[in-house]
Amino acid sequence: MAEQNGLTYKGHPLMRKDNLVYYGSMADQYIVILQILESKDFQDVSLATKVSVQLQLTDQTVRPKDRIVKKGEKDGFYTALDVGCVWLERALAGK
Repeated sequence: MAEQNGLTYKGHPLMRKDNLVYYGSMADQYIVILQILESKDFQDVSLATKVSVQLQLTDQTVRPKDRIVKKGEKDGFYTALDVGCVWLERALAGK
């Protein structure tokens, strides 16, 4: 198995680009995309207060709009990440 460098959560890689966080591997059939919609400053840190969660197909032949399997909004990043984790695990297991 190839060694992975970088951040992972519950066995799946996390990658951030600006306000988007990608959870999962593009080699799998599904990936979760977390988009930070709102944030507030707390001391020296910016905390996400509203986050959009989308479970998407990774198939590049499908139109981008049709790739979305599930979507929702959650308050707080970790709540959104936990929901996305459950969605991804169930989708990859075929449930």
